[in-house]
Amino acid sequence: MRTTRIHIDYPLTLAAELLLPAQAAEHVARVLRMDVGDALTVFNGDGFDYAATLVRVSKREVIVRIDACEEIANESALRLTLAQAVARGEKMDLIVQKATELGVARIVPLFTERSEVKLDAARAEKRWQHWRAVAASACEQSGRGHIPEIMPAQVLQTWLEDLHGDGSQRLALLPEGTLRAREVRFGDAGGLLVVGPEGGLGERDVAALREAGFQGLRLGPRILRTETAGLAALAALQALHGDL
Repeated sequence: MRTTRIHIDYPLTLAAELLLPAQAAEHVARVLRMDVGDALTVFNGDGFDYAATLVRVSKREVIVRIDACEEIANESALRLTLAQAVARGEKMDLIVQKATELGVARIVPLFTERSEVKLDAARAEKRWQHWRAVAASACEQSGRGHIPEIMPAQVLQTWLEDLHGDGSQRLALLPEGTLRAREVRFGDAGGLLVVGPEGGLGERDVAALREAGFQGLRLGPRILRTETAGLAALAALQALHGDL
């Protein structure tokens, strides 16, 4: 029988009784129709699953008791950062969700030369919070104990200027790229993977990436949509060099 797994964004300790956040409480009480005495698992991204029991279920509140904890050891040894040009509509949600399931360690939403999505400060903050929630939900489903870091959306050039020389393999998906996924060699620092928007990366983007030490990665002879390209690359790299 599948155990219900709920993300809670605050510290968890053994024997503690805690109030579930409103959205999680509604899901447990109204959607799943769970009741007092039912078991569930909660986690906060610290690498542990916490076995819990419902001790109070009402219209106003749901309270759980933490009974035990277990370390979750299912993170990939290949630490990958997906630097993804912000895609339109629900495509970005799909990218965040599936990249999380594929074990990505960090996601950096980017604005590039040909980006069609424009966000002011307020909308950018709202989308950032939304993408973090999408990642947490994907961890609930996939059983991950650590939630990937979701960075605030930023301009590609700004991100490149802030990069440090930590030894990460720097890759950019480019139609003219010559490096194949099986040829990539990763060190302990893992890798950075840049994926362009619907219209692809512009000439200024490519020049900036190459100046920053990024190599062109090519997946095959077909041009993939932005919501497909990064996920396909992550899957290929995890299969060849990670834990798939």
